[in-house]
Amino acid sequence: MKNISLLFVILLIVSCTTKSNQNLKHTDENIELVNQYFEYFNNHNWNKMAEMYSELPEFKDPSLGQGIVKQTRKQIVQKYSELNEMFPDLHDEVIQIYPSNEQHIIVEFISTGTLPDGSKFALPICTIFTIENGIITRDFSYFDNFEE
Repeated sequence: MKNISLLFVILLIVSCTTKSNQNLKHTDENIELVNQYFEYFNNHNWNKMAEMYSELPEFKDPSLGQGIVKQTRKQIVQKYSELNEMFPDLHDEVIQIYPSNEQHIIVEFISTGTLPDGSKFALPICTIFTIENGIITRDFSYFDNFEE
């Protein structure tokens, strides 16, 4: 009986360690994916950035209205291309990346650029990315969308 109990404890420890290592691997891969995402964003490579999303990802974004909105990759490229036309020097500076679990990465960043009147803006944003099988399936962004 002692041997069976000891064997059970060993198997439990090995199982937990293996799962923990797999979770760390997924988290590291997801952090790498998010870093690549912001590199594409800052290079204004909207096509490459859009390819990082699933075919029809879900968005929560004050600029898209309330609730969850699904967008195609083509719509993503169009949205960011139009944004880039308004703000040619659009840039995101990542402040912190917070891995939440195996599928979620939270990113705190500041989006900056120059308005058409020549004044500068700096907009703090927090985005929760859901990543499944190496692709972004949800992009929930939170920022103050009130105009002064």
